[in-house]
Amino acid sequence: MKIHHIHLHHIALPYVHPFETSFGRELTREALLVAVEADGLAGWGECVAMAGPWYSYETIETSWHVLRDFLAPATLGHEVSHPADVVARFSRVRGHAMARASLENAVWDLFGRAQGTPLVKMLGGVRPAVPVGVSVGIEPTLDELLEQVAGYVAAGYARVKLKIKPGWDVQVVRAVRERWPDLALQVDANSAYTLADADRLAELDAFDLLLIEQPLHHDDIVDHAVLQRQLRTPICLDESIHSPHHARWALDIGACRIINIKVGRVGGFTAAQQIHDLCAARGAQVWCGGMLETNVGRAGNLALAALPNFTLPGDISASARYFVEDITAPDFTLNADSTISVPNGPGIGVQVLPERLAAASLRTLSLP
Repeated sequence: MKIHHIHLHHIALPYVHPFETSFGRELTREALLVAVEADGLAGWGECVAMAGPWYSYETIETSWHVLRDFLAPATLGHEVSHPADVVARFSRVRGHAMARASLENAVWDLFGRAQGTPLVKMLGGVRPAVPVGVSVGIEPTLDELLEQVAGYVAAGYARVKLKIKPGWDVQVVRAVRERWPDLALQVDANSAYTLADADRLAELDAFDLLLIEQPLHHDDIVDHAVLQRQLRTPICLDESIHSPHHARWALDIGACRIINIKVGRVGGFTAAQQIHDLCAARGAQVWCGGMLETNVGRAGNLALAALPNFTLPGDISASARYFVEDITAPDFTLNADSTISVPNGPGIGVQVLPERLAAASLRTLSLP
């Protein structure tokens, strides 16, 4: 198959509810969608970089530049016999995992549509539906947070993740645990703490959490190994894991017991599969994190989370959790057992709606 066009779409979708982490508070999600064309078909991928360099050094602007000037030229006009072939074509580009993932993942979707094969089958998924949870941001008051959690529990979510930061941690977790003693609960610090906060973080051991996600520096592995020895609760690494190599290094030194696999952060489905297999061989649990994606990214996350070693609920909430109106159909809804069904149509199994894409568009670029 020879890819003859690549299209970049910079869009913005307003959130249903403002979303706040230790990085700050956002009202709108800007995103970058990538479409690749060959043989009369189009495949779609989503770049999960944010507008600013808060979660990662990658931004929508850097991704647009890298896709336009390096990754697209390395792909256009070349024969591709398998989606993983584009990984080799990107070998000269260091870093920029989110940009690379968006183009590679679009090629996976393209191949699935060409072959009439669902992405979940191409990746080796084994579940028709995957357990999911919801991520709850930092709220102005504890009462507002409890109201948010109550709404999601009532909607059927069996697992809740709380964003925490210094000053918004132990007392918040305690209040949620006291109100919902049987709720599957975990926390995410997004790198807001240091080793000097070890005693504070150890207080969270009292609340029977599934995990504490990325408490220390966003690129750290060594200090997390020190901290893990002081905690009963498993540490889960997120921002520190940029590739299968990082996953191996972290497991080698005991920096975590769980890894959050975000397909955009690790560079695409090929790397995500490799990390999944490594963790399965090492007896480490994995789960699929979310990056506030549109349904394009969400569909891919569901297919990935159907692989056998994804044993913890993912951050793959229903479409209506984040956006009033997504840019694809169909939407994803929560099942009664706190799962979401994996798409079984060709490729990612959703269709981008041109009128919605146009309404959300900030700019587009077509590369022949």
